[in-house]
Amino acid sequence: QVQLVESGGGLVQPGGSLRLSCAASGITFSRYSMGWYRQAPGTQRELVAAIASRGSTNYAASAKGRFTISRDNDKNTVYLQMNNLKPEDTAVYYCNANYVYTYWGQGTQVTVSS
Repeated sequence: QVQLVESGGGLVQPGGSLRLSCAASGITFSRYSMGWYRQAPGTQRELVAAIASRGSTNYAASAKGRFTISRDNDKNTVYLQMNNLKPEDTAVYYCNANYVYTYWGQGTQVTVSS
C-alpha cells in the first residue's frame, strides 16, 4: 500500500519559515519524481516545486528564490523549505509522487497570517 504522509504545516507570520516533509512508503522512492503542490480555497491545485529522481529541480515562479525542494532517498522523504512566507502562500500543500503511477498525500495546511 502506497502512503505519502505530509507534515510540518501550521500557522506562521509573514516573513517566517516552515519546512514541510513528505514520507513515502510502498514505492521505490528513488525512481519517483516528487513534487509539492498547493491548493487555496476556490482555486485549482498548482505545482509549487518538483524534484526529479536524479535531483534536478523545477519551481513555480512564485516559489523561486524563497522555497527549496530536496529529497533524501535513504529516508524516502522529500522536503520543502519555505522562507519569507507571504499571506498568498496560504493553502493546503500536497505531496505528489510520479513515475509509472501518480500518488498523492492527504495534504497539510499552511496558513500565513499576522
